[in-house]
Amino acid sequence: MASNTSNANNSQGKPKGTAKRGFAAMDEATQRAIASKGGQAAHQKGTAHEFDSEEARRAGQKGGEAVSRDREHMAAIGRKGGESRQSAARANAEKNRAAASAGSEQSSKGGNKQ
Repeated sequence: MASNTSNANNSQGKPKGTAKRGFAAMDEATQRAIASKGGQAAHQKGTAHEFDSEEARRAGQKGGEAVSRDREHMAAIGRKGGESRQSAARANAEKNRAAASAGSEQSSKGGNKQ
């Protein structure tokens, strides 16, 4: 009979032993509240780490270097930017054509007399 119970658990789509427990089982708001209290306590105690601007700059630079090593990711970013720029240029050109067309209609009707 024990084998039937394990089969019933597996048929529910959850592999054995993957249930969230403790901190991971809490909702996000509760986790944030607990983590916030920990951070406040560390600052009061004087043991919290505080980044200075130079250290933050180095950390950001290191992250940027790590991301830029992924050539596929960088190519995708560049492609997306190019597509965005191209679509903006097309929209601007269409807007200019529409304005020019409206201006020529107005002058042909004599609406541009002074």
